[in-house]
Amino acid sequence: MAKQSDAFTKKIEEGYPSDGSLFLGCGKYDGDTFPEAKVQIPLSTLNRHGLIAGATGTGKTKTLQLLTESLSDVGVPVVLMDIKGDLSGLGAEGEENDKIKERTKLLGVNWKPSAYPVEFLSISKEPGVRLRATVAEFGPILLSRILELNETQSSVVSLVFKYCDDLRLPILDLKDFKKALQYINDEGKKELEKEYGTVSSQSVSIILRKLMDLESQGGEDFFGEPSFDVEDLLKTESKKGKISIVRLTDIQTKPRLFSTFMLSLLTEIYANFPEEGDLEKPKLVLFIDEAHLVFDEASSDLLKQLETMVRLIRSKGVGIIFCTQSPTDLPKEILGQLGLKVQHALRAFTANDRKAIKTAAENYPETDFYDTKEVITELGIGEAFITALSTKGSPTPLVHTLLSPPKSRMGTLTPKELETLIGESDLVKKYETSLDRESAHEMLTKKMETIASETESAEEEETGSKKPKSKRAQEKEDPSFVETLSKNPLAREVGRTVAKEVTRGLLGMLGVTPKRGSKRKKTGLFGF
Repeated sequence: MAKQSDAFTKKIEEGYPSDGSLFLGCGKYDGDTFPEAKVQIPLSTLNRHGLIAGATGTGKTKTLQLLTESLSDVGVPVVLMDIKGDLSGLGAEGEENDKIKERTKLLGVNWKPSAYPVEFLSISKEPGVRLRATVAEFGPILLSRILELNETQSSVVSLVFKYCDDLRLPILDLKDFKKALQYINDEGKKELEKEYGTVSSQSVSIILRKLMDLESQGGEDFFGEPSFDVEDLLKTESKKGKISIVRLTDIQTKPRLFSTFMLSLLTEIYANFPEEGDLEKPKLVLFIDEAHLVFDEASSDLLKQLETMVRLIRSKGVGIIFCTQSPTDLPKEILGQLGLKVQHALRAFTANDRKAIKTAAENYPETDFYDTKEVITELGIGEAFITALSTKGSPTPLVHTLLSPPKSRMGTLTPKELETLIGESDLVKKYETSLDRESAHEMLTKKMETIASETESAEEEETGSKKPKSKRAQEKEDPSFVETLSKNPLAREVGRTVAKEVTRGLLGMLGVTPKRGSKRKKTGLFGF
C-alpha cells in the first residue's frame, strides 16, 4: 500500500506543478490526505473555462469563493453572478474555528483571514452599481434571438433598426423600440411602403407582446442609459483584483432577463476587449452560479449564440466558470469546451440520478487510483474530484481533493456592512442617475402629432369648418420641457457625448475588432 500511495503522490506532484498556479488543496487517496500532493491549477489555462458541479450542500459555493480569492490575490479581477445572495462575505475577513484549524492542519498550510475588495452591481432596483445597456447596443439579430422571433418577425426588427438609423432616431430603451413599431404599423405605414416595403401588422403585434413579456421580467429597468462600461470590471485595489458581485437574488423567476443580461455582458466584453492570445494569467474571470438558469429557458438559436460566445471570448483573455448541480445541466457543446472541472459529490436517489452520475464519471480522465463512479457519491463536504488543463493543453490527473477553506467570511455581510460598502463606491455614483434624453419615442411622438395636425387641417379645408382643438393639440401649443431642452446647445452637446454605439460583429453586431492594445472610442448611436 505504501508503494501505491507513493505512486499517487508522485503522479499528483508531476501533474500539478506549482509555478504560476493557484493552490486549491491536497490530494486524498485511500482515506488519507497527502500534503505533498498539492493540487494547483495553472493560471495560464483558466481562459479555457471551467465547471464547478455537485449536489446541494456539498460545498460548491465555498469552492467558488476559494477560487475567487485565489484569483484576486494574484491581481485577476473577477465577476460573480450571486443568485443565492451568499457571496457578499468576500468583503469581510473570515473567522478561524475548530473546523478550519483541523482542515489546515491536514493540508499543512497556514491560514490567515482576509477581506477582499468588492463592488456590488445590480440589473434591477436593488442597491449597487446599476447595469444598463441600450437596445441599439444589442442590435437587431441579438434582440430577435432574445425575443425568440421567427425569420419574418426578425426581418421586421431589422427594418425598424434600419429605418431609425436612416432617420437618426436613437433606439435607447424599450419604449423607443415600441414607439417605432407602432409608428411603422400606423401613421408611418405609407411612408415605409415607399422606401422599405410592407410590414405585417400581425408580426408587429407578436413582437409587441414579446416585448411586454421582457418588460414584465424587468427589461424596462435594464434597457437605457448610461450604459455600463465593461472596462470598469478590470480594476485592482492594493494589488488585488476587484471582485464585482452582481446581485441577482430576484432573478430566478426571470430567466429571460438573466439570459438577456448574460449575452449583453459577454457580447460587450467581446466587442471591447482586444485580442490577447495566451496570457500568463487571465484578464478577467466570470463565475456564473446556478448556470442552469441561463440554459433552461433558452431557445436553440440562443444556445447557439451562447456556445459561440463561450468559444470565442477566450481569445480576449477571459475565462468563464459555470457553477451548477450536475454537468448535464450544461449543453454538451459548452461542456466539451471546459478545461477545469471541479466535481463535488452527486447523490443517487433515482434512476435518473444514477444515469447522471454515470455520465459525469465518463467526462473525467481515466485513473488507476479511483473508481470514479463510486467515489463521486462518497465525497465529503469540501471535497471534490478535480482535473484541469496543463500548460501543454493536456488534462491533469483526476484527483480526489481536500479543498482549502476560504479566507473571507463564509457567510453574508450584515445590511449595515453592505450599505457602507455601497455608499463608498465611486461606480455607484457614476451610474446611479438614469438618462432619458430625446430619442425615438419623443421624436416619433412629435412626428405622429404633426401628421395628425396636418390631417386635421386638410379636413378643415375640405369641409370649410374648424374643429375644436383636442386637449393633446392644445398642450402642444406650449413648448414642452424636452423641446426647450433640445434647443439648448449645451444640452445637445451632452446628448451627443452620452450616446454610444457598441457595434456587434458576430451577429451582424460586432464591428471591426479593436487593434491589440487600443481602446475603442465610444461614439453616439449614429456618430453624433
